[in-house]
Amino acid sequence: MLSLLLLLQVLVSCLWLGRSEVVTSFESSCPQFFFREKPPNEALEPESPAWICQRYRNQYYFATLYDRNRRIPVYSAYLYQPGPGTRPKTWLVEPQLMGTTYPKTMERERTLLNYFNVSLEELSKSQAILQDYKNLTGLNRGHLNPSGHHPDSSSRTATFTLTNIVPQDEKLNGGAWNNYEQQTMIRRTQGCNTTYVVVGAVPGNNYIAKGRVNKPSYIWSSACCEVDTNHRKAWAVIAENDKNEVQLLTLGELEEVLTQLYGRDQVSLFDSDCPRE
Repeated sequence: MLSLLLLLQVLVSCLWLGRSEVVTSFESSCPQFFFREKPPNEALEPESPAWICQRYRNQYYFATLYDRNRRIPVYSAYLYQPGPGTRPKTWLVEPQLMGTTYPKTMERERTLLNYFNVSLEELSKSQAILQDYKNLTGLNRGHLNPSGHHPDSSSRTATFTLTNIVPQDEKLNGGAWNNYEQQTMIRRTQGCNTTYVVVGAVPGNNYIAKGRVNKPSYIWSSACCEVDTNHRKAWAVIAENDKNEVQLLTLGELEEVLTQLYGRDQVSLFDSDCPRE
């Protein structure tokens, strides 16, 4: 009996070690980034999705649903925990989008090229690369999950992965969207114990990098805040990705707008206990 228990422990530990970044579902691998451990429903899923538990230095920091075909994230989900600190400069990529035999933690491009016998062409088939974001005009690398919403160096560095980036209008990114991220969020989260955020991008008809990377038509963000065990509040915003303007909405209004923009099933971003009004 004891030997059987030991064998089971070994098997469980092997399964745990085998857990990768590109996972089969958020519920089974990194549910902690979603209110009541419930991710958005399938209405936003692209044709070729990848579920990424964003892992850096052997720890999960947020979750991203990635569109392999358009090479942009559909959404990133995280806990709002802002803290002081410097903005990282190193950009990372997701090795496991190439296959599960690659490292389970995000890496620099040059690390993969130099130490894992990966070609830039092979890497570029699975995701956006640094070259795709070079020489942009009127656009920059727009974080979905912003580094400033995290408390320390490792958590901020983890947001600097190209799987968390979209081509974003530079005026919007440095203007009204930045104001929402830095100022509105501080005001709105007053009195919140835990704030869950899901921020996303609606695919557009235009591309950068010779058709490799989609330029989203809209950027949106939604938040569900637990004030205490009996009280919650929620809010949302959306912005066209060619105007320096952010529209404040209720959670229910954003879900309706996204339902119309995607033209599929009714969109649900959070568990039903999060208020829609």
